[in-house]
Amino acid sequence: MSNSEPDQTPASFDAMGLAPAVRAAVAEAGYDTPSAIQAQTIGPLLAGCDVLGQAQTGTGKTAAFALPILSRLAEAGAGQKKPRVLVLAPTRELAMQVAAAFEQYGAGIPGFSTLAIYGGAPYGPQLSALKRGVDVVVATPGRVIDHLKRGALDLSQLGWLVLDEADEMLRMGFIDDVEWIFSQAPSERQVALFSATMPGAIRKIAAQHMHEPEHITVAAATGTADNIRQRYWIVGRGVSKSEALARLLEAEPYDAMIVFARTKKTTETIAAEVSALGVACAALNGDVAQAQRERVVAQVKNGQIDVIVATDVAARGLDVERISHVINFDMPADPESYIHRIGRTGRAGRAGDAILFATPKDKGRFKSIERVTRQAIEAMDLPTPAEINSRHVERFKTRMAEAVAAGDLDGERSLVAAFCRTHEIEPLDLAAGLARMAQGERRLYLGERAQQITEKSGARPATPHLDEGRPLATFRIEIGREHEVAPRNIVGAIVNESGLAAKQIGRIDIRESHSLIELPSDLPPEIMAHLKSVAIGRQNLSISASNEPIPAAPGAKKHKAGKKASLDARGKKPRHAKSAKASKPKRAKK
Repeated sequence: MSNSEPDQTPASFDAMGLAPAVRAAVAEAGYDTPSAIQAQTIGPLLAGCDVLGQAQTGTGKTAAFALPILSRLAEAGAGQKKPRVLVLAPTRELAMQVAAAFEQYGAGIPGFSTLAIYGGAPYGPQLSALKRGVDVVVATPGRVIDHLKRGALDLSQLGWLVLDEADEMLRMGFIDDVEWIFSQAPSERQVALFSATMPGAIRKIAAQHMHEPEHITVAAATGTADNIRQRYWIVGRGVSKSEALARLLEAEPYDAMIVFARTKKTTETIAAEVSALGVACAALNGDVAQAQRERVVAQVKNGQIDVIVATDVAARGLDVERISHVINFDMPADPESYIHRIGRTGRAGRAGDAILFATPKDKGRFKSIERVTRQAIEAMDLPTPAEINSRHVERFKTRMAEAVAAGDLDGERSLVAAFCRTHEIEPLDLAAGLARMAQGERRLYLGERAQQITEKSGARPATPHLDEGRPLATFRIEIGREHEVAPRNIVGAIVNESGLAAKQIGRIDIRESHSLIELPSDLPPEIMAHLKSVAIGRQNLSISASNEPIPAAPGAKKHKAGKKASLDARGKKPRHAKSAKASKPKRAKK
């Protein structure tokens, strides 16, 4: 059965038959009307049908499957020992986002619990949580397989299996893993599969593992205001996001600003840092009472507060014309969130600015935003010391002009004249000293050291585009075949901990006690230092530069099973081939 953009959609979630606890959580999150994919998907999933959904990121598909599954779970009773729901996601970031959504919408269900499991994270906490029992597991395919092989994950009571961003799993080489996981799940289960595109391999999975699925196709919501200038800055090169924000606050000519962060703790940390700069700032998050929120909004409107640091939920419905800038300190979860965020500026026809802080690993979501909004986001440079100095001076000149224009300075003139006579000092020198004193610890001019830091950080030349390639160098990690490690374990750990994208990782040569891997030659020292302490299982990578050669990948005719082989980051060799030997993927030791 096929369904595409129906003419009638429920006016609100109240008409959709959700469990009361789930409906209450939706209301608390500030949602009243379902999106197109939610309107079409929730009913069939509540009715027990399989769903095959073609939808871009940013259409609200997480809630489309989470809400009906949670409603049925609430009716059946949560708090069981074995997982009832398994959601497969291609990346750690998506797994964490989906798990957070389940936690949010399932908060009112007695005994409910969820767990995100993914590569690069310690096994201990995941094993403990699985042993205690969870209702929902959201995971990347590789780590699911590891836990299944360990016997830590039991799918015998599974009632729902969801594939999110299936085409991305195909692109990353996880389809063999997905097929194997399907084979381990009960035959009687409800399946929901979501994909932005429908290549043949995805349709094949649907045909083999889904029962008369409801076909749903929904276009992504698009559109950002033309009066909003959109820019991005690539995080790194020795400059933290906090320092970048501080520079923008110094140099960007803003009226009021909203800074978006992912967590409550981050909003509080950023607000404290901004306040320390002498900027009137407040945090808005889920812990802020409604009365306090209203006071903060009123203070922004009347100019008592200039910067708000907020989570997405806390900022919903915020309408303040003064907000000229939106800073995406943390990457939005999806394009829809990005559109909602930057919609806080450019109100009432005024011009607005939106700035996005992006790391190299955010490339996929960055591209999704450009694709869904159908607008290119321009690269930007951080303000230089010269630009910050200019801004400082202009602000100080304005303050001086206002002080002089206010008049009533007779007492101050007498004091200055007496001081100059007593200390034999020139009035101009005294004025300069007073200007220094008025600035406190915040110097009016940044010195030569600041200029050197900026040059080293790469504020000039222009920030490179996310697609720009980087030369590779060989590095050695102290983990090998004796530790039962597979390429996906290494790639998962490095991608999750370094901020690199998988495509920036070259060949991997797994040897007996160590491995060689190609990574960008210009890895910052802080990333190298961090990777030294990253562990796979209980074995630290202890990464170091290496001159050992990585042999060229053997040709298909020369390759022999059991011999060492150079593999690229995606691992061309299937991990779940039909042979018994190939069906047993290697895993890292606990």
